[in-house]
Amino acid sequence: MNYNQTLEYLYAEVPMFHNIGITAYKANLNNTIALCNLLDLPYKSFKTIHVAGTNGKGSVSHFLASVLQENGLKVGLYTSPHLKDFRERIKINGKMIPKSFVANFISKYQRDFDNIKPSFFEMTVGLAFQYFKEKEVDIAVIETGLGGRLDATNIIEPLISIITNIGYDHTALLGNTIEKIAFEKAGIIKKNIPIVIGENNPMSKPVFIEKAKECQADIYFADKEYKIKNNKSLLNNKLSVDVFQNNKLVYSDLQSGLSAQYQKKNIITVLKSLEILRSLKIKITKDSIFRGIDKVIDNTGLNGRWQILSTNPLTICDTGHNEDGIKEVLVQIKHTPHNKLHFVIGMVNDKDIESIIKLLPRNAIYYFCKANIPRGLDQDKLKFIANKAGLNGSTYSSVKEAMIDAQSKAEKDDLVFIGGSTFVVAEII
Repeated sequence: MNYNQTLEYLYAEVPMFHNIGITAYKANLNNTIALCNLLDLPYKSFKTIHVAGTNGKGSVSHFLASVLQENGLKVGLYTSPHLKDFRERIKINGKMIPKSFVANFISKYQRDFDNIKPSFFEMTVGLAFQYFKEKEVDIAVIETGLGGRLDATNIIEPLISIITNIGYDHTALLGNTIEKIAFEKAGIIKKNIPIVIGENNPMSKPVFIEKAKECQADIYFADKEYKIKNNKSLLNNKLSVDVFQNNKLVYSDLQSGLSAQYQKKNIITVLKSLEILRSLKIKITKDSIFRGIDKVIDNTGLNGRWQILSTNPLTICDTGHNEDGIKEVLVQIKHTPHNKLHFVIGMVNDKDIESIIKLLPRNAIYYFCKANIPRGLDQDKLKFIANKAGLNGSTYSSVKEAMIDAQSKAEKDDLVFIGGSTFVVAEII
């Protein structure tokens, strides 16, 4: 098979949560174990960092990879979902996995895959681990997909585990309370392996402490040690912060290539994680921390986090798609000078739509659309739910059509925002 045929096989023959949702989710690690046994346990050939959480785990993973890369290390990065190109999921030092490697891997093991019947995510995890093994990475940053305990990535034995935060998302799979979701995320905590928690939530904290105690794992709450003060947005679309640890200034004018205010939480999580990695004899200089956080987009190719698409009119997209993510986006919108807000929105049909809709501003003009995936919520249904909550606007058959109309109607000092779903953002980047 060539690369295009390989993608057709993956998308058509392998169960994919991206498209079909909950029925693609495997509630055990059996397939991943079988895959990795087939591949001779590739994940044992390199050091790893494991990152979970409801929001922020993608940004944290990319920050970490960027800093490690700035230290001269060969860094693997596994994340999901992709926005435009399947190969975004698997990178080494910011470069996507070659098409030839993907095609050859699937061709070589297709008969075995047909017997094991892995999900799309499980197969992609196996592909990533094999690629990182063959290319002899020094270390790999591995982001979970859903949850943690039963996530296909949860067979690794990392140097450090990280849980960014806990919020309501994928409740049909992970549970409908913060405590239940925290239990699933806490499944990545392993015996004698340090765990960093990004946000100190009183509902999830006892769950993490209990699991860490059970595993004899040292646990650290990043936001108890690190504080950010004097943050400001810069003209070059970067964020500048002063970082204090236990009331002592440790990073002055630390600039972030990811400019949204919500990145402050992620930066704190990253800095605590890097501190622990240093104690484990991983080479990390202070200069590389400054460079890595500043150059995160250049080094990793990350897209979709408060990303400016154009300046006339100002058009910005963000992949925030659950309650906590949307709340952070709305704070950022509030801090962005504008007259009218033109909100292009699409969602997937397995989210708590009404809870998210209730958060949105009533005085915005809405452009309801449907992402071009089977899980996309019909634009008329979305408008109906929004109208009941007092939101008004028009419907569009595609994200691009909605964006074009929003930009044509926006005046000089207006803001066009595009979001509600990762897949909405993917269509316009």
